Amino acid sequence: MADIQALLAALDVFSCAPDKASLDRANSWLQDFQHSPEAWATCNVLLLSPDAPLPAKQFAAQTFRTKVTYDLHELDQAAILSIRDTLLTAMERLHSGPKSIIVQLSLAISGLALQLPSWNVVQTMVDTFGRNPDAVMTLLQFLTLLPEEVNTNARIPITDEEFRERSAQLLTENATQVLELLSMYIQASGVTAPLQCQVFDCLYNWLYAGEISTTDLSKSPLFSCAFEALNSDQLFDSAVNVITELIHETQEIEDNMDVIGMIFPRLTAIRPLLAKYWDDSDKISGFARILSEAGETYRMLILQHMETFFPLVEAIGECAAHEDIDIIQITFPFWMRLAGTIGKKPSVPPLLVEAYRALMGVIINKLHFTPENSTGQAADDFRSFRHVMGDTLKDCCVVLRTDNCLLAAYQMITTVLARGPEAVTWQEIEAPLFAMRSMGAEIDPDDNNAVPKIMDLIPLLPNHPRVRYAALLIIARYTPWIDRHSSYIPAQLQYISSGFDDADPEVSAAAGQALKYLCQDCKAHLVDFIPTLHAFLSTTGSKLLQEDRRQVYEAIAYVISAMPMDQAAQSLRTFALDILSQVHAITTKQTPPTKEEFEEVGNGLENLETMMHIIGGFGEDLPPACQGTCEEAWGIFDRFLAKFGNNYDLAERTTRVLRHGLTLFGESCLPIAASVIARMSLAFEATGFPSFIWIAGKIVGTFGNEEDPTLRSAFQETYERTTRKVASFLSVKTPGNIPDVLEDYMQLLHQILDYAPDIFFVSSAFPLVFQAGMATLTLVHTDILFATLNLFRTILTHDCLLSDTAPVPPPKFPIYASAIRQVMDKEGFNFLNYLLNGLVGDFPDDSTATVVSIFRAIVVGWPSEVLVWLPPILQQIPPTAAPVQSKTQFLSEVTTAINQRQFDKVKYAILALNRASKKARERRRAILQRG
Repeated sequence: MADIQALLAALDVFSCAPDKASLDRANSWLQDFQHSPEAWATCNVLLLSPDAPLPAKQFAAQTFRTKVTYDLHELDQAAILSIRDTLLTAMERLHSGPKSIIVQLSLAISGLALQLPSWNVVQTMVDTFGRNPDAVMTLLQFLTLLPEEVNTNARIPITDEEFRERSAQLLTENATQVLELLSMYIQASGVTAPLQCQVFDCLYNWLYAGEISTTDLSKSPLFSCAFEALNSDQLFDSAVNVITELIHETQEIEDNMDVIGMIFPRLTAIRPLLAKYWDDSDKISGFARILSEAGETYRMLILQHMETFFPLVEAIGECAAHEDIDIIQITFPFWMRLAGTIGKKPSVPPLLVEAYRALMGVIINKLHFTPENSTGQAADDFRSFRHVMGDTLKDCCVVLRTDNCLLAAYQMITTVLARGPEAVTWQEIEAPLFAMRSMGAEIDPDDNNAVPKIMDLIPLLPNHPRVRYAALLIIARYTPWIDRHSSYIPAQLQYISSGFDDADPEVSAAAGQALKYLCQDCKAHLVDFIPTLHAFLSTTGSKLLQEDRRQVYEAIAYVISAMPMDQAAQSLRTFALDILSQVHAITTKQTPPTKEEFEEVGNGLENLETMMHIIGGFGEDLPPACQGTCEEAWGIFDRFLAKFGNNYDLAERTTRVLRHGLTLFGESCLPIAASVIARMSLAFEATGFPSFIWIAGKIVGTFGNEEDPTLRSAFQETYERTTRKVASFLSVKTPGNIPDVLEDYMQLLHQILDYAPDIFFVSSAFPLVFQAGMATLTLVHTDILFATLNLFRTILTHDCLLSDTAPVPPPKFPIYASAIRQVMDKEGFNFLNYLLNGLVGDFPDDSTATVVSIFRAIVVGWPSEVLVWLPPILQQIPPTAAPVQSKTQFLSEVTTAINQRQFDKVKYAILALNRASKKARERRRAILQRG
């Protein structure tokens, strides 16, 4: 009774709608209760008690479903049979509802049946409920859920062989009986529409599971009933589901020709209904699903027997012409699959040519913006749908040939323009332009038929923002063709350049995109235009939005990348000096810069970063134009960071430029490397911005093998300063507040450990590193966790710890080993606590091998300590993270491995604990998902 009262109290919390903390506590208590062995008896009482409230019965049914799935091993055979009887009794008592409880009981019975080989559950349910008219709906609900539960509940602990046997016993061997039962109920005297719907839903699930054959179904009354149900508003949706699945199951065409022969006349009978229900979107949607499924499934029959099956294509074409975009989309997979099949044929039947030509006309007409879809969410949805329609236009290209489709769209525009400017709307031009853009991916770069006409047409189009936007994006899409026809470049550059002057920001953005792709694909032809582009930036660049200006710099960088090395270096220097002069000017300015000036410099740095990213580098031998530039540029940046390094955005921009500079200049950076890393260290200490230690890590990784004393000293100074700063952060903040700092800090530590172990282990910062690493293990961030675990693995498996067995260990190894042992002696308990809690908690699955390596190293190095540390650590791990039995087994196996000095066996202990924990977490997630 105490358990029942506690359970009822926890459930009552949800009806009171208190604060979130109370809800969380109640939810956690209920989940823990479901894990307990006592839940069997408690829920048994609640489920059968007539006085128990419905929420309690609902929870009891859910609990039985969960425990049948995960915990049946807790019961002996007699108790299992008792639970079976409880579930059946509860189902009988509650057969009138509520449905939510019937569903949970059905799932519990299905899961139990999978684990009771001797029980023919279908026969039991038919005998128990099938003869009581009031309980038939309950029987059908169970039969509907049975195949789904059997085929999808992979958490039930049975072998694959056992599953195959039980699945056959539960489903295959009962399929005939179920089909007969459903046939009887669908036409029973006094049958109601809700019961017929349940019959169809049940039939659908057995069809979907592949347990009822199309041949058997075609011979039953259900076949005709399904098509007749299309005339019923109440049965329509369920009938559509059954018919589409029936058609899908006939995809082995040769084996199902007799059934297809029965289906097809009923499909042709649907076509007249399209006109009758044209204004009923729900009905037309259902018809479109049936017809499109048939079209996809029978597409080979369409090609082989055109005259017979072409009416099906026509009917699908009618659905595609509907004004409801949700209906139109239903047909798209059919057009795509049929086009893919046609594309493999030497010729296209004329009827299909006409079908796709009509489809293309419909699609382009649907591309028109209207007052209803021109603003707000409707406009966003329509834009997304246009791209889907664009994919169907590509299917039209496969059938009709791209140049014919392009010419058709071109003809639409010229016909509209011929009416004169006053009689033209922008939508009439923009829609065919969008179609041309969508089909651009299919064009032949050597086409000399359709594309030249389009290119010549673009400058003649009306000067409307939506038209210019569409035309510019055509240029962006057609740049591979322009590369083969370079004579069009000057005209396209002129059109693009004028686009930057448009007041509409979308037009300017499209111009930037067009210029970027033109320069990217046609860069070899644009080298001579670099002075023009530089002049354009000098005169017009300041008027552009930053995103558009960045795209111009990106475009220029593509052209520079196509130049000979010396010329490219000089061109890069020209554009870079423009930006560096801005940085120098703001640094030397006597008065504080304005917000706008800061923003302008930040934009310039972003543009420089963009260029350097695309150009990459010039190899090991720098061109003459780059000689001395490294020191010169660093002098500007050093002073800039000293003055404005506390500005987060500028720090981010600058360090990204420095990263690309490190790539560009390579070994030429060595003379300034110590100065750069020192500045990064000071800047991080002053600001805590992670970008500074990010660059410090890159420098250590690049020049870590250098023996220069000044540089090594800078490494040590950076290591100690950053560690102290991170430690100060962690004294006042949680790791979750500074994940970006910890991510870059871990990467820096990896570089120092790899290249400067004499600094890493010997420094007084090492104990702080260990503490920071342990704190980082609490982060739910995969990349950082992997980096941290790998760092600890490298530390704890370092060769210095094996130096006692080495013939002649390196002289510093004993010092390293002493440092590691001192830290582990002090922090080992806490570290092992973090490690095991992470293993049974939030560590990613792929980290288990690393955890095994770390744990084995700890067991080898500190065996007696591990035996002292483990019991209290395991004690505080909650049962929901790792069951008590698995923790006990883990401790026993580790103890045995240590005492017998068979350290490799700890791997299996860790893996077993991890599996048990994962199963417990999956169970918890499944419970939460079910609600």
